[in-house]
Amino acid sequence: MDWQTIKQEVTVRTSRSSGAGGQHVNKTETRVEILFDLRNTTALNSREKKNIRYHNKRKIDKNGLVSIIDQSGRSQHTNKTRAMRRLKELVSDGSKPIPKKHVGKAFTASRGKRLDNKKRRAEIKAGRGKIRY
Repeated sequence: MDWQTIKQEVTVRTSRSSGAGGQHVNKTETRVEILFDLRNTTALNSREKKNIRYHNKRKIDKNGLVSIIDQSGRSQHTNKTRAMRRLKELVSDGSKPIPKKHVGKAFTASRGKRLDNKKRRAEIKAGRGKIRY
């Protein structure tokens, strides 16, 4: 992971923030949206991209864009800093390896208990037929 290259590949968009703030919110663009193209980046290898896609499925759209929005602060600078920090966490946490699936077997006692229940149930159903004398 090359963080300097990621910082250069990031697209930053600003807009007016929603919510309370009086006149200040009506005239300043404090909302920051950071877009990072995961599919076309050169800063990550294919394994890292795959791991990030696995760990952050909900944050990546179908085109491979990671979108991070921050509008919690009153200044654009602090919102941009927070959003970049969140992107760095997302990329570093997401590049952890994909955990291997654990395929477990049923316990022997559980298997026996299940078969006993099936036999009992079969006997109950067999007893529902016509009575022959």
